[in-house]
Formats: sequence, C-alpha cells, structure tokens
Amino acid sequence: MTQKLNFDSMSVDEMWQLHEEIGRILSARLTTEKRELEKRLAQLRREDDVRQAIGISPQTAPAVRQRRKYPQVLPKYRNPKAPSETWSGRGKQPRWLVAALKTGRTIEEFAIGKSEPKRKGGERHARGHASRA
Repeated sequence: MTQKLNFDSMSVDEMWQLHEEIGRILSARLTTEKRELEKRLAQLRREDDVRQAIGISPQTAPAVRQRRKYPQVLPKYRNPKAPSETWSGRGKQPRWLVAALKTGRTIEEFAIGKSEPKRKGGERHARGHASRA
C-alpha cells in the first residue's frame, strides 16, 4: 500500500473520505498501543511491589549512593560572641570568622584550646615574688 496519492486530482469528498479512514485507523492503532503500554505498566508495578516486599530497592527510583564515612573532625576555632558556633578549619570560612578577619583580627585569636596569652617577662610570678624582696 505504498501508492502515492495525487491530492490535486482528488475531489473534496474523496479527500474527506480519506481523512475519516485515516482517523479510524489512527484511533484503532492508538487504542491498541495504549493497551499494550498499560499492560507493561501493570507488569512493572507488580515487579516493583515484589521487590519492595523482599526488600530490594525499586529500579524506577533513582539510585541513592551512600556517603563515604569520614572521621569526625573536631572544631579548631570558636566564635567568642557565640561559643556554640565553631569551625573545623575545613571548607568555607563561616561568616562570623570572615567578618572578624575583616576587622583586623587574626585567625589564631579564635583557636580552641590555645593557652592563655603569654605575658612578657613572667609578670604572673612577679606579683607573688615582689612582696618577698
């Protein structure tokens, strides 16, 4: 049925008949195709239900990759104004630290576990020993 139609030589009634016939054929084919797709979808749903029942993740869901386990990183810097805000020194610097550094402070000022600032010339002991001399 690969005959070439000459629409110029066809009357309006002949073209209208052809149009109706094409519409019927298309409707039948689309209905058949829709039934096939619905059968396939029902089959996939049954397979998905079986997978879920036995504990296998469904193929239709995107595969969720497990994150790699990283060791816990302890914080190295603390915000003195809000002690609960800490930073491990990894990744992007937190806003509070960026703001403080812009004001001229150094990152060492925020280090956790740093000892008391060292005093010059042993001032701590000078007070206790001064009364004995």
